[in-house]
Amino acid sequence: MSKIRTAIIEDDHDIRPALRLLINGTDGYECLTACCSVEEGLSKLLLDQIDVLILDIHLPGMNGVEAASIFKKRRPELLILMFTVYADDDHVFDALRAGADGYVLKRSSPAQLLKHIEELFHGGAPMSPQIARRIVQAFKSSGSPGSDAESAALAAAGLTPREREVLDQLAEGYLYKEIARHLNIGIDTVKRHITHIYQKLHVQNRTEALNKAFPRK
Repeated sequence: MSKIRTAIIEDDHDIRPALRLLINGTDGYECLTACCSVEEGLSKLLLDQIDVLILDIHLPGMNGVEAASIFKKRRPELLILMFTVYADDDHVFDALRAGADGYVLKRSSPAQLLKHIEELFHGGAPMSPQIARRIVQAFKSSGSPGSDAESAALAAAGLTPREREVLDQLAEGYLYKEIARHLNIGIDTVKRHITHIYQKLHVQNRTEALNKAFPRK
């Protein structure tokens, strides 16, 4: 069984080793590197060997939001899980716009964190419940994804009706296997539709696609 390969950037001297111990002590997971700053991470992380990067926001030197953007540009398929104490809208949406694929709070239990990592690895977009509620509220206040303006924008991008359905499922936070079940298609077909969606919207990941398709006003 292959392991989910992770790396950590966290400056707390108690949390960092605890996370590394948790991950390395759990079957199916492996922590390759744990760094205390983005600058150290940029010099030490072998990005092509990592599946999931666990990234704090408040760090000495460069912060985690800036780092997410840099790491995504270097390796677009890298999965970034923000792990932070910040639950306010500014930090959440800045991180997602920068390319974060998930956003969980440090109050999460060890078991929850491992579940979040696994969910992210398998195509999900894990969020702590408090964060998910904020995102839903933001969508409600800015208009539903089915608004006329958004429909016109997606039509202009050349998305087919099926691709629109897949995109709507992504916006609901469903995993690839759940989308396949809901739409009665295979997982490989889901992945192919998502690849086409990203190409047509000129984005590289789920977060960028949703930000572009359903922008906040």
